[in-house]
Amino acid sequence: MRRTLEGEPQVEVILRRTARARRFSLRVSRLDGQVTLSMPSGAREAEALAFAQSQADWIRRAQARTGASCTVGLGGVIPFEGRPVTLTAAQVRAPRIEGDLLLLPADPGRAAVRTAAFLKLQARQRLQAASDHFAGLLGRHHAGLVLRDTRSRWGSCSAAGQLMYSWRLIMAPPGVLDYVAAHEVAHLAEMNHSPAFWAVVRRLMPGYEAHRRWLKGRGNDLHRFVFVADQAD
Repeated sequence: MRRTLEGEPQVEVILRRTARARRFSLRVSRLDGQVTLSMPSGAREAEALAFAQSQADWIRRAQARTGASCTVGLGGVIPFEGRPVTLTAAQVRAPRIEGDLLLLPADPGRAAVRTAAFLKLQARQRLQAASDHFAGLLGRHHAGLVLRDTRSRWGSCSAAGQLMYSWRLIMAPPGVLDYVAAHEVAHLAEMNHSPAFWAVVRRLMPGYEAHRRWLKGRGNDLHRFVFVADQAD
């Protein structure tokens, strides 16, 4: 259930009933500012909303620290491999990069969807190449890769050797994407985060620390971009 709190700016709250909750609790996502109010299964909605309203100032302060989300569309700017590109309508059959422009077919209602598809394709190609490269250096084989839009992690490696990556890494500088690939491939040798694991990462990618710091400090910015189809009037 979604409800709106009074005041300026308005705050949208997702109400979530759960049998495990013993009291009202609020969570503001550090990624996109989404507000979730967990409430006991037997609690009244009016009481829950009154609690949220009493915390409205705290919610707005927390949201202000996350940075505003940005809906992708023609004329907007997104990062691609760490540099800004402007989404521009052009006489092209498929999206492509030219200089500091991302050229898109002239169909505003499909701009966000086409941009996301382009980014995913580029991410798959770059991550496949990086994963193969680092696996070759390590003398190991991975079991293929999948792309997801994960918020809790940038990549993972299963016990079977399958690699998972966030496709949003294509928006980060190339070295950052390579670091995540090296990190996950290193798990093929060390399925942990022990000193031995980090030694493998360093062997695969000397100087990885700077890219790791970028991801920790600025990675959340990549989640600000919202790729939704425009709605007809």
